[in-house]
Amino acid sequence: MNLEKVVFGFFIVLAMTLNFGFFIGDIDNASHHHVYELYAAIIVSLIATVLKFGDRTHVGAILLSTSLAADLQLIAAAILWAALNGSYDEASLTVYIVSLSGGALMANIISVVLLISETISQKR
Repeated sequence: MNLEKVVFGFFIVLAMTLNFGFFIGDIDNASHHHVYELYAAIIVSLIATVLKFGDRTHVGAILLSTSLAADLQLIAAAILWAALNGSYDEASLTVYIVSLSGGALMANIISVVLLISETISQKR
């Protein structure tokens, strides 16, 4: 077993699951979406992005692009939350934040599907 691949896969899947944990719930109910879970999703997603920089294959490039898309959307959600908290309608703000998180979740799902398909296609 290759420890580097285990760590790589772990962070990719953890980024997706943390993002899913933040995303799930009523889209306009702020109590269903915790700010610390969003920040944890951002940190783990950034770690997963850094781990993807070493792969020089075509699939590696697609994995990196999906990770960058997820990072961009999660960071935009955090900036919205920090900048507009208290000065904007809470339900509407939550909808924007959760929608951005949903886009990041889609990018993470694509990344995990690519990782699984690449793992299945590899020969021993």
